[in-house]
Amino acid sequence: MTPAELLRHLDEATLWPGGCGLTNEEALARALQVRALRVARGEQPRGFKIGFTNRTIWPRYGVHEPIWGTVWYTTLHLCEGEGTIQLAGTAQPRIEPECVFGLRAEPPPRADLQALRDCIDWFAPGFEIVQSHCADWRFTTADTLADSALHARLLVGRRIDAAALPADAQAFDAALAAAGVRLQRDGAEVERGTGANVLDGPLHALLHFVRALRGVAGAPALRAGDVVTTGTWTDAWPVQPGETWQAAFDAPLEPLTIRFE
Repeated sequence: MTPAELLRHLDEATLWPGGCGLTNEEALARALQVRALRVARGEQPRGFKIGFTNRTIWPRYGVHEPIWGTVWYTTLHLCEGEGTIQLAGTAQPRIEPECVFGLRAEPPPRADLQALRDCIDWFAPGFEIVQSHCADWRFTTADTLADSALHARLLVGRRIDAAALPADAQAFDAALAAAGVRLQRDGAEVERGTGANVLDGPLHALLHFVRALRGVAGAPALRAGDVVTTGTWTDAWPVQPGETWQAAFDAPLEPLTIRFE
């Protein structure tokens, strides 16, 4: 599909007639073309999402490597622990509990784990609402790349100063990796997960992304002020208007509640 066709399906929340028919490299280039079209019409990037960092769900979806895409000013929503999201305009939406980072500085070239820790301004609980324009969530890795990395919405909860965790990168990531989450729908638990699911820890997921980003010709750079969500701690669960979901994160993260309309 052409960039214009991909953007039309995004805008209209309509399913593709089939797969994208592209290689992974071609699909990533196509996604960057879609990003350029969105910027040209006035949309503003606010950061990035990293997807498929949770190795436990790779066999379920047939995708065995992380992906990434853009978070937009129209898709990013901030709250202080409770938020409401409109599902209109999304295709087959699902919910994912995640750890989100806010950057205070651009990561240096060839950044290591400690350099990334030094760039983090805050961390927060998040819900990414993902979507698929492939029927029944059946896709290839290339399809997910061309489909803007499946990003639809991102709700970010109470932001916590990064100084609340150790300055040492290994200890910082270990605290987040050890945390668990209980995902609930309308008060009933549906799944439990842990921060270690995302490539052994959220900071490790960010490191993977930074290295992958620098290896793609024409890819945008991470900037100070960017928001990056690092991948789901559980499976992605279908959502509908009228539902209320809660992610009961362990410390150092805080609980997050989302209502769908």
